[in-house]
Amino acid sequence: MLPERHVSIFRNGSNQAIRIPREFELEGTEAIMRKDGNRLIIEPLPKPDRLLTLLQSWEPMDEDFPAIEDPPVSHEDIF
Repeated sequence: MLPERHVSIFRNGSNQAIRIPREFELEGTEAIMRKDGNRLIIEPLPKPDRLLTLLQSWEPMDEDFPAIEDPPVSHEDIF
């Protein structure tokens, strides 16, 4: 676990901001922030290719999906 750091909170226009020290830098240019009680949790936005990489690593399924009856909606069901 990385050590704690004391950081200053400052104003940037109408937003409150902090500078992230080098040892806490996140990958990419975007992050997700959420509040958990009085804690702020900041996580890097997942890279879009991670899901593709995961899906490519899976073996194909030998089973066929069952047929699903999906008739068009009748006129009476729309109104």
